[in-house]
Amino acid sequence: MSIFKKFFKKSTESKPVEGSGPERSKYMPEEKPPLDEEFIHNFQHQGGRFLYAIDEKEIQQHFEDILVEHDYFEKNVLCFDHELSKRFQGFNLNFSSTKLDGEFFLGTCENVIANNGAILFSSRQIKETKPAELPDTYVILASTSQIVESIGEGLRGIKHNSKAHIPTNITTLKNFKEKVLKQEKDLMDYGTPNKRVYLLLLEDL
Repeated sequence: MSIFKKFFKKSTESKPVEGSGPERSKYMPEEKPPLDEEFIHNFQHQGGRFLYAIDEKEIQQHFEDILVEHDYFEKNVLCFDHELSKRFQGFNLNFSSTKLDGEFFLGTCENVIANNGAILFSSRQIKETKPAELPDTYVILASTSQIVESIGEGLRGIKHNSKAHIPTNITTLKNFKEKVLKQEKDLMDYGTPNKRVYLLLLEDL
């Protein structure tokens, strides 16, 4: 059962999983949580701010809450996606695709990665801009159908969905804590800075 249905739709009935419970053998492999639950746990553990929505009305409300929290009204916003600019045009923001010093970056992503809580971008979302050049705050929109298990699965999806031209600047971002200890980094996100990330996740499954 989806974690969203359990926590947001208040489902009270659940079907027992075969092989689980007291009778489950200690020698059986540990059960893996659903992808959505795994992603949320890892994303929040990285310091990401997660906002779930069941429809467009909730997306708009969450977006407004972020603007109120940081007093972003009438501020410059970096957004490369014209459709997103139109989607949120009612909030008195100054959208620009060139001003990298905007108060925050508004965009989408290729996928969100369950096993490490990362967000996968390409040139389709961030052009050829490096993460370090983008504002310190991201507001990212994604849907539950974009949750994949691993970076490898996300890369295969990009290749499969890019029959004509495979995008460039493929980057993962998973440093969402304002202050973190020095740690080992994956090759794909080596050198990427810590960012404050809000993920607005729309249920579409």
